[in-house]
Amino acid sequence: MCHMRKSLSLLTILYFVLFFSCSDKPTKNIQVVDFDEFYSKIDLSSNDTYVINFWATWCSPCVKELPYFESINKEYADKNVKVILVSLDFPSQIESKLKPYIKKNKIKSNVILLDDSKMNKWVPRVSEKWDGGIPATLIVNSSNYNFYPNPFEKEELVSEILKVID
Repeated sequence: MCHMRKSLSLLTILYFVLFFSCSDKPTKNIQVVDFDEFYSKIDLSSNDTYVINFWATWCSPCVKELPYFESINKEYADKNVKVILVSLDFPSQIESKLKPYIKKNKIKSNVILLDDSKMNKWVPRVSEKWDGGIPATLIVNSSNYNFYPNPFEKEELVSEILKVID
């Protein structure tokens, strides 16, 4: 009887390991950070140019322009351009909305979820011109700080990045 229980529990554990490891869960790990943690990730002493897009899965103009950022991430990586997609989705929807969206759309850029309810403090730190609406983009490096509180077309985005990296 004791041997049977061990076998049954071992089979149960094996079942759960196999079931969950083979499930269709997204594998992209999303960092959840507050604004100060996010801000500390930007190293302006390096030769990198950061293209930081504030977006959310529920924002139609944001979703429309995300492929442009993915293209930049791929095409300009060798020019020290780092794309960071800063999601303003609700933290409670990481598993149900954000990760499935990232997986479905094969997002390769660095995605973080900004979980900081003190918008009236951190939004002006990004730009005094920003009212907090999305999409919004920041293109920044050691000698440039350009904020765009509007959606982009791909050609416009590329043009603005080239002004900074050339």
